[in-house]
Amino acid sequence: MLMTSFFLAIRQMRRHALRSFLTVIGVVIGVFSVVVMVTLGDGVTSSVRDSISALGSDVLQVRPGKSAGPGGGGNATAAPSFSVGDVEAIRSQIGGVTAVAAQAQASGIAVRNAQNWTTSITGTTNDYFAAQKVELASGRFFAPDEEQSGRSVCVIGATIVANLFQGIDPLGETFRVAGVSCTVVGVLTERGQSGFGGDQDDTIFMPLKAVQRQLIGNQDIASILVGFDPHYDSASVKASLIALLRERRTLGPTEDDNFSIIDAKQIADTISGTVSLLSALIAAVAGISLIVGGIGVMNVMLVSVTERTREVGIRLAIGALGSEVLLQFLVEAIVLSCVGGLIGLVLAFIVSILAAPAMGIPFLFNLQINLLSFLFSGLIGVIFGYFPARRAAALDPIDALRYD
Repeated sequence: MLMTSFFLAIRQMRRHALRSFLTVIGVVIGVFSVVVMVTLGDGVTSSVRDSISALGSDVLQVRPGKSAGPGGGGNATAAPSFSVGDVEAIRSQIGGVTAVAAQAQASGIAVRNAQNWTTSITGTTNDYFAAQKVELASGRFFAPDEEQSGRSVCVIGATIVANLFQGIDPLGETFRVAGVSCTVVGVLTERGQSGFGGDQDDTIFMPLKAVQRQLIGNQDIASILVGFDPHYDSASVKASLIALLRERRTLGPTEDDNFSIIDAKQIADTISGTVSLLSALIAAVAGISLIVGGIGVMNVMLVSVTERTREVGIRLAIGALGSEVLLQFLVEAIVLSCVGGLIGLVLAFIVSILAAPAMGIPFLFNLQINLLSFLFSGLIGVIFGYFPARRAAALDPIDALRYD
């Protein structure tokens, strides 16, 4: 009986193809919107996590001045920079710390032969590469004597290679950056965009002392990168850092911190949670169109019952049960809704797989949301098809046969 009802439903849809298509548009739009919003939202969340993980999942960034945002009205220039003593104190007094890298920042034009490129220069130590888990494509990092003497050597990113060397192996080559001659000792593996509009490969790393002496002319440390053992809780490491730096910067109990600590993992969790919540809210709003589509299904099924009143009367008169009539109309409503859901899923898949690369995010197929959307479209057919089906099953055979 169920298969017979299914084939009758298919025949009815083919007989009124245009009306059936217009009926399921609401269901198509609802399923399409929900699946696309959730799929792209998952891609954005994944992209944000990958971008922030590039900062290091077990890394804290310490900067002078209060960070921007609520309660962070200060700025870095109003606060004293860090010192070598701060770096050593963090390395020796904070439990769980695996790497502490001081950083000094500069910018300038890198020049080699007829090529030039404006870029950023980071003065740091090998601890930076360890904390950030940066890998080499070729060459090496800084030698201990190069760090100690502040020799003009550098490790460069893929963007610098592409713009200055253009097919030439850069190892051992010399170029000028911000007026200082620099010898390439290492090339980093390509890391791509950071997700915040920055090219992670467009940078030059030099020993900290070289940047301090030759580029910025002082011993200031702009920031400190602290890598810690993943078995340690980032909150406890952060609390220890705050206590140590407050003591070293002689801040009183009532004075605010004149430094900020950025926890990459905490930022990733916060942003990912926000994106997921927004995606869920948008998907919920889009899901309203499924309800609208269900109302359309119910309306058409009521029309169908009215058109086929004599047919129902004949079936009841020759012995068909009311439950069989109910099942037939209910199956028709479910098939309509499921066809709409299937079309919506196909369109959502096509749009998502095209939109994700255009937005610069990964395409992540979410099997769960696809199945739930399809099942919900079927449920819409059950809910909104039951009343018309019940009405058809309750018809009196004699009244139905006399209906004109």
